[in-house]
Amino acid sequence: MQLKIMPKKKCLSAGRVPLILFLCQMISALEVPLDLVQPPTITQQSPKDYIIDPRENIVIQCEAKGKPPPSFSWTRNGTHFDIDKDPLVTMNSGSGTLVINIMIEGKAETYEGVYQCTARNERGAAISNNIVVRPSRSPLWTKEKLEPIALQNGQSLVLPCRPPIGLPPPIIFWMDNSFQRLPQSERVSQGLNGDLYFSNVLPEDTREDYICYARFNHTQTIQQKQPISVKVVSVDELNDTIAANLSDTEFYGAKSSRERPPTFLTPEGNASNKEELRGNVLSLECIAEGLPTPLIYWAKEDGILPTNRTFYRNFKKTLQIIHVSEADSGNYRCIAKNALGVIHHTISVTVKAAPYWIMAPKNLVLSPGEDGTLTCRANGNPKPRINWLTNGVPIEIAPDDPSRKIDGDTIIFSNVQERSSAVYQCNASNEYGYLLANAFVNVLAEPPRILTSANTLYQVIANRPALLDCAFFGSPLPTIEWFKGAKGSALHEDIYVFHENGTLEIPVAQKDSIGTYTCVARNKLGIAKNEVHLEIKDPTRIIKQPEYAVVQRGGTVSFECKVKHDHTLIPTVTWLKNNSELPNDGRFTIDKDHLVVDDVNDDDGGTYTCVANTTLDNVSASAVLSVVDVPNAPFDLELTNHLDKSVQLSWTPGEDNNSPITKFIIEYEDVMHEMGLWHHQSEVSGTQTTAQLELSPYVNYSFRVVAVNSIGRSLPSHPSEQYLTKAAEPDKNPTAVEGLGSEPDNLVITWKPLNGFECNGPGLQYKVSWRQKDGDDEWTSVVVANVSKYIVSGTPTFVPYLIKVQALNDMGFAPEPAVVMGHSGEDLPMVAPGNVRVSVVNSTLAEVHWDPVPLKSIRGHLQGYRIYYWKAQSSSKRSRRHIEKKILTFQGSKTHGMLPGLEPFSHYAVNVRVVNGKGEGPASPDRVFNTPEGVPSAPSSLKIVNPTLDSLTLEWDPPSHPNGILTEYTLKYQPINSTHELGPLVDLKIPANKTRWTLKNLNFSTRYKFYFYAQTSVGSGSQITEEAVTTVDEGKMAMASRQVDIATQGWFIGLMCAVALLILILLIVCFIRRNKGGKYPVKEKEDAHADPEIQPMKEDDGTFGEYRLFSFVSSASF
Repeated sequence: MQLKIMPKKKCLSAGRVPLILFLCQMISALEVPLDLVQPPTITQQSPKDYIIDPRENIVIQCEAKGKPPPSFSWTRNGTHFDIDKDPLVTMNSGSGTLVINIMIEGKAETYEGVYQCTARNERGAAISNNIVVRPSRSPLWTKEKLEPIALQNGQSLVLPCRPPIGLPPPIIFWMDNSFQRLPQSERVSQGLNGDLYFSNVLPEDTREDYICYARFNHTQTIQQKQPISVKVVSVDELNDTIAANLSDTEFYGAKSSRERPPTFLTPEGNASNKEELRGNVLSLECIAEGLPTPLIYWAKEDGILPTNRTFYRNFKKTLQIIHVSEADSGNYRCIAKNALGVIHHTISVTVKAAPYWIMAPKNLVLSPGEDGTLTCRANGNPKPRINWLTNGVPIEIAPDDPSRKIDGDTIIFSNVQERSSAVYQCNASNEYGYLLANAFVNVLAEPPRILTSANTLYQVIANRPALLDCAFFGSPLPTIEWFKGAKGSALHEDIYVFHENGTLEIPVAQKDSIGTYTCVARNKLGIAKNEVHLEIKDPTRIIKQPEYAVVQRGGTVSFECKVKHDHTLIPTVTWLKNNSELPNDGRFTIDKDHLVVDDVNDDDGGTYTCVANTTLDNVSASAVLSVVDVPNAPFDLELTNHLDKSVQLSWTPGEDNNSPITKFIIEYEDVMHEMGLWHHQSEVSGTQTTAQLELSPYVNYSFRVVAVNSIGRSLPSHPSEQYLTKAAEPDKNPTAVEGLGSEPDNLVITWKPLNGFECNGPGLQYKVSWRQKDGDDEWTSVVVANVSKYIVSGTPTFVPYLIKVQALNDMGFAPEPAVVMGHSGEDLPMVAPGNVRVSVVNSTLAEVHWDPVPLKSIRGHLQGYRIYYWKAQSSSKRSRRHIEKKILTFQGSKTHGMLPGLEPFSHYAVNVRVVNGKGEGPASPDRVFNTPEGVPSAPSSLKIVNPTLDSLTLEWDPPSHPNGILTEYTLKYQPINSTHELGPLVDLKIPANKTRWTLKNLNFSTRYKFYFYAQTSVGSGSQITEEAVTTVDEGKMAMASRQVDIATQGWFIGLMCAVALLILILLIVCFIRRNKGGKYPVKEKEDAHADPEIQPMKEDDGTFGEYRLFSFVSSASF
């Protein structure tokens, strides 16, 4: 079975036009089968105008088919060409193609001429076109002496090329000695004739190597003209050049170098004519000279230029219209214009036409006795002549055939017989060319035959047209019918379309169109059938399309393309960039449904298309990738409008790299005072390219600009030129003015000096003034250099002063400064706080109260009060210990504070001092107080010693912090079985003076858990825990071993095995349940069964948010 695939959707996307073209191609392809007798048909021939390469053998093609196979002959220049007489000429076997071997000997010019091929068999003769054979030519330039050209700046100039006449004509271009193309512009350009035109010359046009090159593509050779030297000089230089080199220098006598209106260099005059052939490219040219350089404009009189066929070349000096037709005839006007005038030139265009087909004759197959016609219609300008030939002979002198009749461009055949078979030629010619067409009349009597392969399988995408072929032949022409299924009725045109070539068209093929179709061909001589099969496939779809992406340069982007397709078709997914293959770059990777691009650069931007192809259809989806980055740095910074305190800055923005610039940041550098340090000046919107900048006096400015977009900031531009502003008096005074004494008898005045940018001029100094706030003294002033402090000596202790600091330079004073208040130096406080009182809150907290000291005795700024407290002696122990003092500081005028973290059952002392900026005053008398008892800490240790079968001995050390008088110890214990379950709890009280205790009557080989803690009159302290195991009874074990060993009995062994298996199963179940949260380790059991009565007692020690506590000899600030 042959598989035939319908054209893909892209071939049918324009409606039925491609489908009709497809059918027309099939209709025109219907031919007489080659196993049947038929006249010759020319299938291949060389072009009419055949230019050959003289360095290669000459091959003149002529191929034909026919039955019987045709024989071939040639004419050359209208006479028979006997190839047997020329040893260099051979004809290919089974072909009419000539091969002339000139590679060994002979010249191509010998074989120039007009050749025509004739293919002949018993049914007729077909002829080829007249083939004009000419060798290509690339002649050298004629030698000439080219004088140097000297001309004045601004004059016009034409450098002639005049290339040698070649075949085909050469391509012209101008280059220099380095084979670099000469730059062209509106001022300098190459004409259609190859000359180089200068509308006006400039000094930079001076060079000695203006070279015209002619490239002959057919022979792939390039010829060059001698270099032309051009020198553009001023009027004085020109006169000197002429006087010194009159003998060997050409003076180019062009128009004056002054400004002038345009004149045309080509074409000449006000009007000209142009003739062009239909279908060619119409090229109209106007080149003008003038100063300034003229611009060229084009218009068509009484009409408009065709929009889609009009193009401007050579800086609008050339107008081109492609596919020109008779409708393009008319007057075209070119206009040259500059500031001094306008000129016009009218080109009258006439479009002629070589012959072209309206209806070319087609092969005619007739059955004996049938009628038919051959029609040959052509058009042209002028109207072509129609001439008929039969078997290569003018029909007027051909043998007479009673079955034919000539009626102008038509031959009418009636009641044809086998002898009517022949090949007819139609020749349509006028002065611009000719057309020649062969069409045979073949008289046959043949029953129908179907040429389409049997059982061809057609696969079509659902909801698209299906075309089932039934190529046939027969004479007379058979009729065609189509059937569906084995016993189906004939198909009708209400659903189907029947084409003349036998093709059945199903306009919209659907799933119910699947099946077998039968084509039946009938004529009076017989019948023929053929079956074909149709399958309908699901269309390929892209269910996840790539999406628009914006990626920063250097990033990674991924495009996704998921395809759904018919399960019987295998798709191939291809990625394209801008409709071309992806770059051969390792940064592009395709992984399943994704295209990934790493390290994205600017060149990666564009349209990415996912194309899914099957043998039946293809679909595509596209997405655009925009590569963005921070902008390029601005450039071309320029300062204008220089004023004393302002300047205008302009710049050119750099590329925005696909992300619009939102703003420009302007920065400045003070080259005089802070070289290398850039400061923010101002910002402007991203649409501005200028800014008016406010400046300060006496600053040597340099500016730079930074562009900002959504991605980030560009690199800074190069700095602008420097601009030094004029000096002026300071416009501001120092800041942060303060007056504080460093000693009891001085006043230190400090300030933040002006920076170099703020000084506004040379000679910066400061005028420092002061006086007592509460006195009637006058201001005392002193002028100091550019420093930041001044010390006033001999002041009273801690007296308020009024202070001001004013800036000045060589140009004058700054505005009057603001007055600030300061104080002379402080001294230590003289008085201690009185009436210190302590209230004990609980065993770890006490509150202290005191009376404030008089303000005058403080002799400075009150910082607060400082409490010193320490543990003097323990109430239970009379031995002396190292005294560790703690300090708490309470800010401001506070007269009470809390003492946290005290130890219970302890003896404390406390005193209070006032604090100012200089330090502490004298301490208040010590006040002592005692803290009450608290709960003890856990015993220091707990050990189990001397384990026996039924007893355990416990040894311990008392608590390290009893926090009172111990009253007793409490011991609690309980057994733990093999499954870690806890037994009953036993509670035991032990006198406080004991440090050892033995427990008796315990179970042997048993683990016990112990809980142990101490007590005072306040309560129980923290507990300590321990575990221990009693020993094993070895005597009982020995006795058991001496008894009768029943383990050797068989029944006992079986019983024990069963028990062991049961225990194993139970252990596995327990193990699984335990892993799921059933049983838990000993530690968890201990926590779960901890006695709430013996949990450590948490004492409320209060919270203190108003101060911080520091350890030994450290202070806590409140």
